[in-house]
Amino acid sequence: MSRSGWVGVRRARTLLALAGVMVVGQGCSWFTAFVMQPKIDPWEVVTFPGKVLLPSRGNPQNSVPITGTFVSGLQVSYAPLPGVVDSMSAIQNPTAPSPVSLVNGRKLFQINCSPCHGVAGLGDGAATKYGVTGINLIMDHAKNLSDGYIYGMIRNGRGAMPTYNRIEDMDRWDVVNYVRGLQGKLAEPVPTGPVGYPGQTGDALPGSTMTAPTRPVPYYRGAGSLDSLHAIRAQTPGPAPKVPPTTAPSGAGVVK
Repeated sequence: MSRSGWVGVRRARTLLALAGVMVVGQGCSWFTAFVMQPKIDPWEVVTFPGKVLLPSRGNPQNSVPITGTFVSGLQVSYAPLPGVVDSMSAIQNPTAPSPVSLVNGRKLFQINCSPCHGVAGLGDGAATKYGVTGINLIMDHAKNLSDGYIYGMIRNGRGAMPTYNRIEDMDRWDVVNYVRGLQGKLAEPVPTGPVGYPGQTGDALPGSTMTAPTRPVPYYRGAGSLDSLHAIRAQTPGPAPKVPPTTAPSGAGVVK
């Protein structure tokens, strides 16, 4: 075969090789499409036609947050010991007693604290009928406790009081503000009693988690965001209307 014939064969082989590379390249792009599948990132807002859902739950407590926390779990022990709780006495309350804070604090107090402390903080909760110690939060001793100390009691527990660390970091300050309202330390008295009837959901319950990241999702401020949820909370009316009693089967009495 002449030299020119060999050159032609080589060119043909080169073109076929390039074509093969292009085909394989297209195949690889198809395989790498797996990384582009639908997914939901932490705190990403999920939208549907005509509906916006709140961000999904973030990382658990004591994870590394994006803005830092006032008291890190790595710095302060969770032991229910007097010295540990006393060490938090000097922490300043970062949350003003706004209507939003008091509404949220009331919900959390009535759900978690009123069984022992009573709906008005008088230490006459339902659990005291079964031997549980009920501490009066309205007495002078409790009034003289610092906000940081009450925060530490909620966080760690002490003595007969167990830890209520299930109330999240920033929500505890809302409970502190509500307790101050029960003590008459605010400009106006706060309402007492549950926000809703047993089993009621929606606005009668605390909102979505604020745990790590320690602030609302920074890139969304529209409908369905935590900002708009707080605005709804501020307009939450008093206790929901009572549910009418239902007549039980004969001989069983009335269920209230």
